[in-house]
Amino acid sequence: MATTAPNPKIKAFEDKVSSQMQDAKAKLDQFEAKAKDKRAQAQITAINNLKATHEHISKKVQDLKTTHATNIARAKADINEAVEEFKSAMSKIKTVGD
Repeated sequence: MATTAPNPKIKAFEDKVSSQMQDAKAKLDQFEAKAKDKRAQAQITAINNLKATHEHISKKVQDLKTTHATNIARAKADINEAVEEFKSAMSKIKTVGD
């Protein structure tokens, strides 16, 4: 059974992750623009992979709204892990000319 009333803790978690993902998307867009200007295919491929990961994390956050209460802690842990892996991958991206 899915939770129906908005849980303030879930909403706060969702807002935090959504904010991080918005910041990351802005950085990805900047990286992509620089890489395209330099025609750096390896960076463009890495950026496209990160965009797919970004979408996957965003979907997990959306799915959290319908997650059963007994599974919320695990879902949040999975999201946090995915966000940390995403941040790590983001920090490894080097754009051409940087």
